[in-house]
Amino acid sequence: MSALTNRLLALLGLGTITLALAGCPGGPGPGVVAVVDGEEITAEGLQLYLETNAGLDSAGLPAAVLSSMLDQLLDEELLLRLARARGFDGDADRRAAVDQLLASESARPADAAEVEAFYRNHPEEFQRSERVRLRQILVPDEESARKALDALAAGRDFAEVAREMSTDPAAAYGGEQGELAREDVPRLFVEEVFALEAGEHSGIVRAPHGFHIFQVVERQPAEVLPLAAAAAEIRARLESDAADRSLARLLAEARSRYTVEVYVGHLPFDYQGRYREPSSPPSA
Repeated sequence: MSALTNRLLALLGLGTITLALAGCPGGPGPGVVAVVDGEEITAEGLQLYLETNAGLDSAGLPAAVLSSMLDQLLDEELLLRLARARGFDGDADRRAAVDQLLASESARPADAAEVEAFYRNHPEEFQRSERVRLRQILVPDEESARKALDALAAGRDFAEVAREMSTDPAAAYGGEQGELAREDVPRLFVEEVFALEAGEHSGIVRAPHGFHIFQVVERQPAEVLPLAAAAAEIRARLESDAADRSLARLLAEARSRYTVEVYVGHLPFDYQGRYREPSSPPSA
């Protein structure tokens, strides 16, 4: 299965569809929440879908979430019918039929020229601000902070002191905080941190929740990410956008061909989805 097909499936949230559908002559019964192309979807079927595909129980979920999940189910049902109409076999495996439909619409992967054009036309997206790789020691009182500072002054390794004395969750990792830009560092500490050279540590920095000592392990200057480093991200972005467009086309075609009606009064939540108005019957 192609990466673009996988993206389409992820957009739709397709999982195993295990609904019992029945015809609805004479109008739907009170347990029917929707009808797609003449076939009923029951409240029990919707609950089973939630449990099977999202591990969710409808109890306590917001109406917006339940509405979105019902819309997703209706979209899948529409795509299944379109898949069958195009000759993809869904009798034995409903998921396989939709997979085949989505794969048939998959665009070719983005080529080098498209990637380069995107990079050239969106320079602001590839600017990286100045960053530091940061460690910290966090202790609850000033006496502990002075002991930690004395240990550093005696030549002990910062990471070793952090593992021994810090109460920070990252203490076991030598107080490692990762690579941070100015906007990632709390305002209280940003000037102190970015004044340090690589390898330097700060003095004691008092804060409402404790006493900090920072070390800048490495500094990275502001830069523009080169095309070679950005290419994989750009290619994924372009293919994601193509997948969005393919899925939108397929759903638009399916909605024009098949009727969908949601029975709002049969739902145990305030339906807020896209199928609030019955769709028009397809033209002959």
